[in-house]
Amino acid sequence: MSIDWRQLPSGPATEALVDFPLLDHHVHGVVIENPSVDFFAGMMTESDRQPASLEDAMFSQVGYATRRWCAPLLDLEPHAAPKEYFARRILLGADEVNSRFLKSSGIGHYFIETGYRGNEIHNPTGMAKLSGAKVDEIIRLETVVEQLALDGVEPTNFISDFQKRLAEVSKDAIGLKSILAYRTGLDVDPSRPSDTDVISAATKWLKEVEKSGKARVDDPILLRFLIWAGVDRNLPIQFHIGYGDPDLNLDRCDPLLMTGLIRELEKKKINVFLLHTYPFQRNAGYLAQMFDNVFLDVGLAINYSGARSREIIAESLELAPFKKILFSSDAWGLSELTFLGALLFRRGLGEVLDSFVARGDWSENDALAVVKAIGNQNALAAYNLNK
Repeated sequence: MSIDWRQLPSGPATEALVDFPLLDHHVHGVVIENPSVDFFAGMMTESDRQPASLEDAMFSQVGYATRRWCAPLLDLEPHAAPKEYFARRILLGADEVNSRFLKSSGIGHYFIETGYRGNEIHNPTGMAKLSGAKVDEIIRLETVVEQLALDGVEPTNFISDFQKRLAEVSKDAIGLKSILAYRTGLDVDPSRPSDTDVISAATKWLKEVEKSGKARVDDPILLRFLIWAGVDRNLPIQFHIGYGDPDLNLDRCDPLLMTGLIRELEKKKINVFLLHTYPFQRNAGYLAQMFDNVFLDVGLAINYSGARSREIIAESLELAPFKKILFSSDAWGLSELTFLGALLFRRGLGEVLDSFVARGDWSENDALAVVKAIGNQNALAAYNLNK
């Protein structure tokens, strides 16, 4: 790390996390071009409502964290003013900024999900070049079926054509992702839909796509079909949980709503990853304790909660078995978010674990074992990469 973020006196977990090679099990690419000021300001929030100004956008936990921790990597003083920060970022250029933040994050392995606005961001090859890290790919199920619809598919061939397309695009992938939470909520029938129901739903949807020229799958039957097609690929499946943009209804994003689906996927020995989970991290921890196939992280919220991220990390450690917790940043677009995801995670986890050691509740070896497990070992095991 290029920035010493340790609070003195620091303990064994914090010291171990300084140079620990994290595995980010859910992240996206960074933008290829210099962002506009509006784009940059908009990325300071998960809302799609444009902030009134750069100053307003950065008058927030993530804005303060960016000015404190990211500014020095752009050769600025900590807490640089928003306009000064943005001007320096543009002067350095996208490639230089991205390289600095990605390399300084200390992330040694990325699982990159490429299904959202992929034309604006670096693909896995580009991310590997910028970061010098190992990269694997996660495939978003909804993006695959939406592209298939735009390319053209007959309803009677919908099932077989999607299965073939999914097999092609995921042949080298290590996992899949569903954004069921965004499209209909997590409270769906967990059973595999019949072929008759899928073809009927596909017929209706494909007519709408042909008429509008736009493909957005939100039919519950089709969304269930995508998940079960993923099960047939025998790949782990990530599910967005909780906090996200206004396209979702947060009250339908509680992971407890998908308990039935978790049970069904456990029977198939499919690992389920509850992504990010805020404000449902305690519910996710309960599910991770109850079911063999459930894992969680508190990514995304770490960035946007800034100086309060320690408390969210601590809550994720309450019920979940320590082998079930993973690290992610869920950064998209701005490399600052990748960097902050890693730095705030190291800082928060280190402080929490060191407080356990200082009170005598844990030994130093206990804390170091958890650092290694959450930092990268759990992800390697859960995605079946320990070969």
